[in-house]
Amino acid sequence: MFSTDIAASVTKIAVAFVPMLLGMVCHEVAHGWVAYKLGDPTAKSQGRLTLNPVPHIDPMGTAMFVLTALTSPFVIGWAKPVPVDTRWFKNPRKGMILVSAAGPVTNFILAVIFGVLFALVAQNPPVAGSLYASVYDFLYKMCLAGVWINLALGWFNLMPLPPLDGSNILAGLLPPRLAYKFQAISRYGFLIVMLLLATGFLGTIISPLIHSSAELIQQLISFI
Repeated sequence: MFSTDIAASVTKIAVAFVPMLLGMVCHEVAHGWVAYKLGDPTAKSQGRLTLNPVPHIDPMGTAMFVLTALTSPFVIGWAKPVPVDTRWFKNPRKGMILVSAAGPVTNFILAVIFGVLFALVAQNPPVAGSLYASVYDFLYKMCLAGVWINLALGWFNLMPLPPLDGSNILAGLLPPRLAYKFQAISRYGFLIVMLLLATGFLGTIISPLIHSSAELIQQLISFI
């Protein structure tokens, strides 16, 4: 029983690994790329505009990926935040909104891409005994995981809680004085996020959004 459970856990992590890694890296690169296009060279100068995962890996975010992959109905993790200096932006508030939104939008795009790949794999089952048959099940599960993981990353990061992207978007939309007061809770933001994850409350909020988005992607793909 123990060895079976271990094998299942390893398989679950392996299936989720590529979509999660791609989702986290592309998320951060998108932040840095938009900031660079708006005039901020910080991320580029620090070598963060690369798809090489090494500069982006965050130990705590990786540990959270493994923990949620094994224990949670949805997988969450994060990479090291890309440094952004809003002083380079002509309009710092607008610029920060665009930079913050770039990460979740990228995850939603990746979810659609994985959805298309999933449909292609599902529509082309393997011939028994072929080489493709040995990897079909893994590809099938990985593409499906890619949809759900990237939707989870996108909606998770859009939550208006510091230090998530949604808090920066909300701060940019609020009047300056109110935005300042809102950002003052950032010192407690990480603890709040961990508490919401531990109690399952965040999952209760995110799960309906993920399911609705997955259904929308399925409908969009059906027209292709």
